[in-house]
Amino acid sequence: MDILSNLKYAEGSIKKSKRIGRGQGSGHGGTSTKGMNGQKSRSGHKNRAWFEGGQMPLQRRVPKRGFTNIFKVEYQPINVDKLQKLVDAKKIKDVVNADVLFSNGLIKNLNEPFKILGNGELKAKLNVEAKYFSKSAKEKIEAAGGKLSETKV
Repeated sequence: MDILSNLKYAEGSIKKSKRIGRGQGSGHGGTSTKGMNGQKSRSGHKNRAWFEGGQMPLQRRVPKRGFTNIFKVEYQPINVDKLQKLVDAKKIKDVVNADVLFSNGLIKNLNEPFKILGNGELKAKLNVEAKYFSKSAKEKIEAAGGKLSETKV
């Protein structure tokens, strides 16, 4: 039988937290568990994740290597076998240009240059409009009876 004087909270229902800075009697008064002097005892102190206590940080210790050319042009590659797959799927008939390639998802951005490469086989007679061709791609397109026209962009 439960008597009012024997009632207790359920186990784990109460979290006993430190009452910091509430006098010496609490056991956490005075310096409020922050120790004596130094940077960490001051108000507003925050430690950056990469801070190493005054030691030279890792990102400054590691040697820097290499060079990044900011003027490098990355071409979007399109192989002739992808063009043949589009012909087989009846998505293109005879003219291949940037708009056709973009609408079929072969290039992601119309403003970035693309290059026709010669990987695979091409059987269809296509008129390909692009600024850049590899030598093997030119040979395969012309061997299939197609025409090449270089665009300005």
